[in-house]
Amino acid sequence: MSALATFGGGCFWCVEAIYQDLKGVHSVVSGYTGGKSENPSYQDVCSGTSGHAEVVQIGFDPEVISFGALLEIFWRTHDPTTLNQQGADRGTQYRSVIYYHDGNQKEIAVKSLAETDQSDLWPDPIVTEISPMGEFYEAENYHQNYYKQNESQPYCRMVIDPKMKKFREVFGEKIG
Repeated sequence: MSALATFGGGCFWCVEAIYQDLKGVHSVVSGYTGGKSENPSYQDVCSGTSGHAEVVQIGFDPEVISFGALLEIFWRTHDPTTLNQQGADRGTQYRSVIYYHDGNQKEIAVKSLAETDQSDLWPDPIVTEISPMGEFYEAENYHQNYYKQNESQPYCRMVIDPKMKKFREVFGEKIG
């Protein structure tokens, strides 16, 4: 059995790295969605004029890992309280967003957002969008599997490495 989940939580390199090694996840593809132009390039998205978000599309087996479990990881591996930014990455392309693929995912996402917002996980209100999935455009090849292919690159060492360390400490039992 296979399902899709699509999340934006800042730079897609960071989000991709988090989900790649989870039990039940069989694919993680970096790409763009939520904008107004067809076939946007990375330069189009970075310009802020295309309206697209950097996202990852996760192929997963819901009998092994649920959509709710993917959301639990989503809430804890980026800051969903900052509008259009994660760390030094700023712009609408870095927005926190859950793109749902069906009514069930929408219902789970809305409930998960409300529960997380009411918890003490984040001191500020969550600003994450929950939107219907539109057209997904796969990012250029050099963006795919970025962290695993560029672990010594400065951005990976300074931004993704600490995120991965924290992730492993909290979610180690879910990693495949």
